[in-house]
Parts: sequence; C-alpha cells; structure tokens
Amino acid sequence: MFAYDLGFMQLALLEAEKSLLTGDVPVGAIAVRDGVVIGRGHNRREADGDPTAHAEMFALREAAQVVGEWRLHGVTLYCTLEPCCMCAGAMLLARLPRLVYGTTEPNTGCAGSVIDVLRLRHPRSNHQVDVFVGVLAEECANRLQTFFQGLRDK
Repeated sequence: MFAYDLGFMQLALLEAEKSLLTGDVPVGAIAVRDGVVIGRGHNRREADGDPTAHAEMFALREAAQVVGEWRLHGVTLYCTLEPCCMCAGAMLLARLPRLVYGTTEPNTGCAGSVIDVLRLRHPRSNHQVDVFVGVLAEECANRLQTFFQGLRDK
C-alpha cells in the first residue's frame, strides 16, 4: 500500500455516498491511471433495476472509454467493498493490474473471502490482479453497517 492509496480510497467513499440518494447499498469505486481519476462508479442496482449495476462495473466502463480500449493497463481500481464474482471477473477480463479495497464481503467476496478469483493459480489463467486489502477498512465497513442498520430500523 502507498500513501496516495488513502486519498483515492477517500474519493471512493465519497462516490459511495451517491448510492444513498437512490436507496442503494453505499459502495463506491474509483479507477486511477497515472495519478488521475479516469473512472467513477457507485451502486445503482435499485435506481436502475439492474443486477449488474455495481460500482466497479461503472468505474471499469468509464476507464475503458477514457483509455480507448478494454485493456486497462496501468489502472488501479479502488473499491470500498470486496468485489463479487461478476466484478472480479470483469477486472480479470480488463487485465486490471491492481485492486485496492476497503472492507471484506464475507458472503460473496471473490478477492479472498469466499473465493479468490483475482489471484487464481491455474495453468490456463493468463492474468492475476495484485490485491491490497484493508485501506480505510473501518470507514468502509461503518458506512455499510449504518446503511443496513437503517434498513433494519425501518
């Protein structure tokens, strides 16, 4: 982990706040290349009625548009929550070199909690992602806990 990872994770946390406006789980993602944010996303499953409307997917799509191709060489993705299998698969397909995430997802996490799609060791696997876990983990977890506590209180 590097000192600048904290600043970019703080931006991902700010992006996660946008999810709350539509009643979505507050997850945010930021794609960075050469120190510049080139993609942003927050959960929009409820807002869009789309099971694939995850923060990571939006950030990856926007980054690919900025880069001008689907290979995201030199890009780091910052996510407030450990990615699911769909998002981890998209990261592999995009050839993402680096992922930094805040808190783990013990039910569906695919970057080490349940399974580790991103660092799969298999003879046919042609790409792995360097994964850094726990950047601003407490802040990321608190946002999620507050959201779900609010749902339970209703």
